[in-house]
Amino acid sequence: MVNRREFLSLAAGACAWTGLAGTGKKGRILFGACRGPKDVPLLKKAGYDFWEWGASSAFIPDEPNADKWAKRRDEILAAPLPLRSCNGFIPGKFRLTGPKAKFAPALDYAERVLRRAEEVGVKTIVFGSGGARNLPKELVKADPSAVERGVKQYSDFCAELAKRVADLKTVQVVIEPLRPKESNVVNFVWQGKKIVDEVNSPRIQLLADIFHMIEGGESADSIVKAGGCLKHCHIATKGKRSYPGANDTEVFLPYFAALKRIGYTGGVSCECGWGNKADLEKNIHTAIATMKDLEARA
Repeated sequence: MVNRREFLSLAAGACAWTGLAGTGKKGRILFGACRGPKDVPLLKKAGYDFWEWGASSAFIPDEPNADKWAKRRDEILAAPLPLRSCNGFIPGKFRLTGPKAKFAPALDYAERVLRRAEEVGVKTIVFGSGGARNLPKELVKADPSAVERGVKQYSDFCAELAKRVADLKTVQVVIEPLRPKESNVVNFVWQGKKIVDEVNSPRIQLLADIFHMIEGGESADSIVKAGGCLKHCHIATKGKRSYPGANDTEVFLPYFAALKRIGYTGGVSCECGWGNKADLEKNIHTAIATMKDLEARA
């Protein structure tokens, strides 16, 4: 009998040549949710395919103690669902853009995250990290051209990181465009796609957050144009950023149609609020039922 850890090792070797972190199974989208370990049994019961957790919690990258990491690694591997993706990649204590940017400490931190992620079979690390990548507001106000330079710094950081982890086989960083309200560097999927093309590495790919796309007025056509470099998606309702099914869901349909058009079989993860704690299990069921319905109708 092959245990899960052995299976992950074999699987990594078997698919290393493809570099396709966005590939799911049975030709369908994989559904997940951003929840902590204690809620993974609820997700499994509801029929989710995976869970998503914060990178700092999952990989304790500031912890040099190998035994502590080994314990956390075993906990992740023992979970009833695979930890397929992680968000919260680089904390705001690091500066990636602006005059005070320092790549070296952030690169060291990011590399530790990615190497530990690969050990447990995580496929995608979400590079939102607005706190680390955003330019100071006063700088942008004084000099709007600073945004272009900030995007170049962000792209340069991605390129340097790709070189650091070029030997890895399966884990990928996915650039997450954030709505203008949350970021002044990389707001749209088409901008993220441009950086992916510039870096030109299988380690740096793209995420489409449907919430940010809707809030930023970006059409589903950007998903079609992203094509094969799209490896992960997030979803939440417009406005209150709640779970799918909490209110009007028809706004999601064009985005699911775009995913179907490109043959997307990666993950779609609920990154959202879940309402009252007492209703968590019910709302978890509502969310996956809503997403499956959208996929079926797209």
